[in-house]
Amino acid sequence: MNSTFEARVVAAFGRHLLLRDAEGREIKARPFGRKLSVVCGDEVRCETDPKHDEVHVVEVLKRRTALYRSNVRGGSEPIVANLSRLLVVLSPRPEPDLFVVDRYISAATSASINALLVVNKAELGIGDPLRSELRAYERAGYDFLESSVKADLNIDRLLASCAGETAALVGQSGVGKSSLVKKLIPNAEVETGELMRDDEGRHTTTASRMFDIPGGGRLIDSPGVRDFAPALDCLEPSTLGFIEVARLAPNCRFDDCKHMREPGCAVASAAESGALHARRYESYRRMRRLWDELTETRGPGRRGN
Repeated sequence: MNSTFEARVVAAFGRHLLLRDAEGREIKARPFGRKLSVVCGDEVRCETDPKHDEVHVVEVLKRRTALYRSNVRGGSEPIVANLSRLLVVLSPRPEPDLFVVDRYISAATSASINALLVVNKAELGIGDPLRSELRAYERAGYDFLESSVKADLNIDRLLASCAGETAALVGQSGVGKSSLVKKLIPNAEVETGELMRDDEGRHTTTASRMFDIPGGGRLIDSPGVRDFAPALDCLEPSTLGFIEVARLAPNCRFDDCKHMREPGCAVASAAESGALHARRYESYRRMRRLWDELTETRGPGRRGN
């Protein structure tokens, strides 16, 4: 007979999964069926198949939170699950794409995940333009932390910010996430060395990997990206996860104001006066246009999946 047990997904690469059960044992597994989407951080129900010496994930338990991106069909696709904190990493070099940063934090805000900006490679120097943008994020209500692996700057503070949390590191390629993971989790390289092998026994690189944080908590490392497109269906529909817009919206003339061209829009007025950061408002407008285009394409009452 097949035995059933629950576990947490601690690594995922395609349909290759690494689980940790209640006793702390790590077990290789695969999703059962092509339609089951399983990501790092998921809590799952599993069955053993002694005939084929395999473990199958048969159910994903209800997610408390999740970070979603848009798939090629415009629907939603989970990246990591059950987070309480998102660490969005950027650096002076390569030059940060702040519109990508905005997309990450709007997705996190919409999912009730606390976002922290981590400005890594601070030893390179943070120029005035980036410093000005960071102050705008701070005024909006987002904290940021400067860090440096080379200078050993604020590593303890970053580690403390993850204590008792399930946190995920995200960001563009080249911002130093791997170096941060090795500094924060000294045994990370050892743990990932022989993590997963495919059917031919070849090593595969994990898409996401969860590590235990010294002193309590968990940290998920995810691959660097060139761009990030949040799943529009998962954004808060009236403000798209922009907390400045949420604060200003109650003062708009119309309750259903989209904060684009409507008369009496408090958000647009704040952008014109400088009370709302112009680049952040432009970021909101770009996302709103995508939202409207997708809604029009689908027609009323249809949502992606």
